[in-house]
Amino acid sequence: MELAIGHLYPDLLNLYGDRGNIQCFQKRLAWRGIEPKIVTIHAGEGIDFHKLDLVLLGGGSDREQELACKYLKQVRQSIQEYIEDGGVLLAICGGYQLLGNYYKTNQATIEGLGVLDIHTEWKPKRLTGDIVLRSRLSKNPIVGFENHGGRTYIGDYAPLGKVASGYGNTGKSGKEGIVYKNLVGTYLHGPLLPKNPEVCDYLLKQALRRKYGKRAALEPLSDGLEQRANRYIAERAR
Repeated sequence: MELAIGHLYPDLLNLYGDRGNIQCFQKRLAWRGIEPKIVTIHAGEGIDFHKLDLVLLGGGSDREQELACKYLKQVRQSIQEYIEDGGVLLAICGGYQLLGNYYKTNQATIEGLGVLDIHTEWKPKRLTGDIVLRSRLSKNPIVGFENHGGRTYIGDYAPLGKVASGYGNTGKSGKEGIVYKNLVGTYLHGPLLPKNPEVCDYLLKQALRRKYGKRAALEPLSDGLEQRANRYIAERAR
């Protein structure tokens, strides 16, 4: 078996080690004898979503985010079709914000892709620090690091999780991230997946099932080190 993993615009969107999520996908597939095929797509290059099984859209500064959005708008319809067809996509921070209708900064309003009916508004106080979530996607807490000035309003969409410690989407809602079909959007950096192997495996499993059918499965791995890192951050955030 093989999974094609698309890494979109790492030349613009690779804030706080988001590239580590690609490495986590690679390792957890290879350890199970599944071939990971990494497709790196730089800004301005064409994207064939029909050839991708899983996509990472990372985070960047406001300037880089605005540049990335200009390129992504050229393939907006393809992104929306991919998502609606059950394509697996992990969007981190700036990538998460770009999927919405707009991001209103202190200087301008950046029009988003509008593939999700959400929006983001900038506030002067940054929401920064360790964050811990309770989520249906993971038996263990989901942990990470957040650092964002934007507040993202997700309406009636399901969140990635409920905030046990930290700020989340707005600092007030008690919710963090978004889950829509096989799309996961979140503010969690760090990178996210090495410390949250259950989230990584959830995304990989969805991609495998979409490509090979519902019987596709992942063999369990010994995640002692990953769980220790998870517990350390969860305890530190108390």
